[in-house]
Amino acid sequence: MAEELKDLIEKINEEGVKAAQTKAKTIEDQAGQRAKSIIERAEKEALEIVSEAKSKFARLEESTKASLRQAARDLILSLRKEVNAMLDKIVSSHVHKALRGEEMAKLIVSMIKDSAPKGEGCVIVAVKKEDLEKLEKSLLSELKDEAKKAVVLKAADDIRGGFRISYDEGRSCFDFTDQAVAEYIGSYLKPRLADIFKREG
Repeated sequence: MAEELKDLIEKINEEGVKAAQTKAKTIEDQAGQRAKSIIERAEKEALEIVSEAKSKFARLEESTKASLRQAARDLILSLRKEVNAMLDKIVSSHVHKALRGEEMAKLIVSMIKDSAPKGEGCVIVAVKKEDLEKLEKSLLSELKDEAKKAVVLKAADDIRGGFRISYDEGRSCFDFTDQAVAEYIGSYLKPRLADIFKREG
């Protein structure tokens, strides 16, 4: 009886150990599957995070480059505007100085002597009020003798400096006001400045 009991205990023990080993193996297999699944999911998520980070960085880099290009264009446009304004100021100042007093008088005399058409008719020279009296005193008699025709000097409220001259009694005129001459010089210089900005940009 004791022998049978011993055998029974051993059999129960063996079966319990086998069952426990089987159970442990099953748990181990399941844990391995879960661990593998978790690792795969983590790797996939890590790849997605890296891919998204790269994509965000590329977009940020492109956006930064675009912002820098725009800032550079804005700076060049602003600089060009400032340079053009400075050029206008410099040209206007020099033209204004050149188109006053004795220099202007010489220019008017020369234009009437050299360019006035022959024949009858009157040459009309328009100047600002302040220059009118000076020109009348110094030039009118000389101009009439030289041109052999009537020369009319008149004041114009819209002229700040320089003059306008008409050879056909006012039907048309040549504009040598400081504003017109400055605009003409500016229209010649500004495209060259624009070329410089293009080369530098």
